[in-house]
Amino acid sequence: MAPAKTGGEKKKGRSAIHEVVTRELTVSRHKCIHGVGFKKRAPRALREIRKFALKEMGTPNVRLDPRLNKAVWALGVPAWLSGRSI
Repeated sequence: MAPAKTGGEKKKGRSAIHEVVTRELTVSRHKCIHGVGFKKRAPRALREIRKFALKEMGTPNVRLDPRLNKAVWALGVPAWLSGRSI
């Protein structure tokens, strides 16, 4: 017979609040939107930026700055600025 579990010992994890990390990275515009139709360039660029940040930071919680969002959408849907630092 298996021993009964008592009280369940929980491992204390570290809070992410105290470990806020910011990095400045540059994303290549050409690689992000090459071969994408004009109407989908800005939305695709934002998805690619988020995917790039997810890969670099190694966390699923990626939030983009509103200023970056405005810079991407500044020239409308088809025209995204050249290399952007995030």
